[in-house]
Amino acid sequence: MKFKFIEERLFKLLMYLATLAVFGFVVSIIWTIVSRGWGAMSWDMVSKLPGGGFYVGKEGGFLNAIVGSLYIVGASTLLGLLVSIPVVFYMNVYLSKNSRLAYVARLAYDVLFGIPSIVYGAFAFTIMIYFGMKTSLAGGIIVVTLLIVPIFIRSMDEVARTFPRELLDAAYSLGATRFETIRVVLRQIMPGIATATLLSIGRAIGDAAGVMFTAGYTDSIPTSLSQPAATMPLAVFFQMSSPIKEVQNRAYAAAMVLTLIVLALSVAGRLITNRFSKHRV
Repeated sequence: MKFKFIEERLFKLLMYLATLAVFGFVVSIIWTIVSRGWGAMSWDMVSKLPGGGFYVGKEGGFLNAIVGSLYIVGASTLLGLLVSIPVVFYMNVYLSKNSRLAYVARLAYDVLFGIPSIVYGAFAFTIMIYFGMKTSLAGGIIVVTLLIVPIFIRSMDEVARTFPRELLDAAYSLGATRFETIRVVLRQIMPGIATATLLSIGRAIGDAAGVMFTAGYTDSIPTSLSQPAATMPLAVFFQMSSPIKEVQNRAYAAAMVLTLIVLALSVAGRLITNRFSKHRV
């Protein structure tokens, strides 16, 4: 009995230490970004395009990267939802619970979930070369969509699998069709959709390897899908590679803006999730 008590206290202590370690890592990362980037942060950094000497420490900002990231993330998230939601409904409403097709599909999406983004980028780049496409905003949107679709599907599917099958049976007994029953399922998995969207946006906006091959980089804001687009991760990467300290500090400033965008999206996602969770049947 005494051994079990000691064991419980020991693992409780380890749990506290692990929590403190994670919290310490988060604080140290944020402190490093803010301490290095705060001095370089200014209104010009977020409101102006790079000037002629921006990458040697002169005038300009990284508005092109902010807008490019928002373009790619917004479009890819919308496309990801349009592709993923029907797949999730098909696996959980139209297929039986023990369907072999659903099992194989989940296994495939688990594999796709773990593939590094650079592999998606190389694959998309190969396809773009085959069709004669150049690096462009459209290429970045396509590769990021491919990257986040498995995240969408597996996250929403895990929530949909906890959906009470009795509600489906009740809907069918009242004469509802499978398409009409989707509305019942949709209302129940809205928190899962919000969480999946949050996870997908977090990975999409932080991807550098995939968009490097497909979206390219430019100092201007794209006005069409055929033009290259800059992104925040690549802005951080290119400025961090500079030997000039002032330019490196601007990279930390860009990282700080990127962190704030992700934080704002995370808070918004949590609020949406809580809103729908309160009204679940």
